Amino acid sequence: MSEIIPARGEIPERYTWEVESIFPTEQAWEDEIKQIIVQLPALQHFQGHLGDSAAALADWFEASEPVLRSLGKVIVYASLNHNVDTTDQAAAAQNDRARGLYARVLGALAFAEPELLQLGFGKLRDWVKSEARLATYGHYFDRLERHQTHVRSAEVEELLSQVMDPFRTAAATHGILSDAELRFAPARDSNGQTHEIAQGTIGKLLSSPDRALRRSAWEHYADAYLAHKNTTANCLAAGVKQNVFLARARGYNSALEAATGQNDIPVEVFHNVVDTYKKHLPIWHRYWRLRRRALGVDKLFVYDVRAPLVRQMPVVPFEQAVDWIVKGLAPLGPEYLSILRRGVLEERWVDVYPNRGKRMGAFSSGVPDTHPFIMMSYNDNLMGLSTLAHELGHSMHSYYTWKNQPFIYARYSIFVAEVASNFNQALVRDYLLKENDDPEFQIALIEEAMSNFLRYFFIMPTLARFELEIHRRIERGEALSAEGLSELLADLFAEGYGDEVELDRERVGITWSQFATHLYANFYVYQYATGISGAHALAERVLSEPDAAGHYLKFLQAGSSLYPLEALKLAGADLTTPEPVERTFAVLSRYVERLEQLVQTRERRS
Repeated sequence: MSEIIPARGEIPERYTWEVESIFPTEQAWEDEIKQIIVQLPALQHFQGHLGDSAAALADWFEASEPVLRSLGKVIVYASLNHNVDTTDQAAAAQNDRARGLYARVLGALAFAEPELLQLGFGKLRDWVKSEARLATYGHYFDRLERHQTHVRSAEVEELLSQVMDPFRTAAATHGILSDAELRFAPARDSNGQTHEIAQGTIGKLLSSPDRALRRSAWEHYADAYLAHKNTTANCLAAGVKQNVFLARARGYNSALEAATGQNDIPVEVFHNVVDTYKKHLPIWHRYWRLRRRALGVDKLFVYDVRAPLVRQMPVVPFEQAVDWIVKGLAPLGPEYLSILRRGVLEERWVDVYPNRGKRMGAFSSGVPDTHPFIMMSYNDNLMGLSTLAHELGHSMHSYYTWKNQPFIYARYSIFVAEVASNFNQALVRDYLLKENDDPEFQIALIEEAMSNFLRYFFIMPTLARFELEIHRRIERGEALSAEGLSELLADLFAEGYGDEVELDRERVGITWSQFATHLYANFYVYQYATGISGAHALAERVLSEPDAAGHYLKFLQAGSSLYPLEALKLAGADLTTPEPVERTFAVLSRYVERLEQLVQTRERRS
């Protein structure tokens, strides 16, 4: 076998995240859990007394915050250990315990918001003025007033909190199957050599210049999911039913309305994304035609959409990636750059390389009392650089929010999160395009950009359409089956690929099963498209307007102290209209045009 994925213990420590910065030992983690449990009875004594006085309410917030802070640390520590090795049963048990504790704590605190509603918002606003310790909670109370019709009684809220742990079983089962138990037949290249397929390597294999290897990897990856399609379909059906149940339990008209409403986003924003995407499908059809021509193939298959268009892809070691990212983000100022570099190279925020059992994908995770950790599976190429820049956008967003906001506003919605991550990619990409005018490097860099757009502006809007339909089917009382899910998604991808890409409908259709996280988060995926749209709108401003970087940093600092759309307007992007999505499709179109020019020039020279 030409490439063997290392075991977790074989990864050098400097390329692993520093979980010891959260708890130095597992015993310290255990002790923190005990302290949380010990404090719960005292918190429950507040039940029925939040309205006694402004001081009593302030005491409640002061007493509950340390418990929630500790809970966050317990959960992050367990999830970090589990995600880097999903085959580790001790880590899996640790993660399960943390999830159970989360449900227990939320259930114990569930009485609070129903009691606040009974007080009335006139009294709460008076208390904000009269009690200094409540001054920071004004926006929290405003948001609670917005959502008051969807807050249930204390008894029902406690029950809804308690069901969250068992409700995660469907997603957890799908994830365990995908990350720990699926076995992929090795991919075989054109020389007959075999290559191990894992969640941490599939991206690299699908971007190989060897077409036989790409095809083999793509087919074998899909085939493993096809072999378990009925199990994962059952999981996904359960997840969708849970979303619908929770929406109805809180009085929403649909799961979509619940998802957007709970994030303070008008439902029209979702439909703007889908409608604008459908309108601009010809840009993607044009790109597929160009890709077929550049690759010199008679037919373009799905396993060709990430094939390299250059003879030699640039090699980008991890340390080089960090250096280029820092240079690309220079418009954000020296403080931003210093924090980022120290976090990556000294404080070990990043778990860098793939290992056996490591969870698929990449993410940023943490709470105000930890580092903003990053998990990824870095490969020494531009795609790895781009992923690192993306996740650092999330982590720096968290860093600035945690530094500047009180705990009550220390979380922000996914809607704004995906702006910060894609913004970093846009700035770094702009720097590299200006810095290196070698045509082959530019083609490779535009390929990286197109790969990112492929995920955010093609796959994710397609999955958003899929998600809308499967929720509507459950809401109409219809069933979901593996065949029905795959037929639906194959139809949607066929529309996106048009006549330019040959479809293996069965293997394309099973793509839904390969998203073991996203499709359980109730209309999560459309926010990737809004995120990349807001990001490019803001990147253009930062690169062209002297004061724009300062406004962008204020956006990073806002956390949830502002509603998501207001925070974005503060930075200079209005996502209540299709305009940012339209502008970003214009960016995509320019990339395609530039790529056409580079390919034509290369053809004339050859």
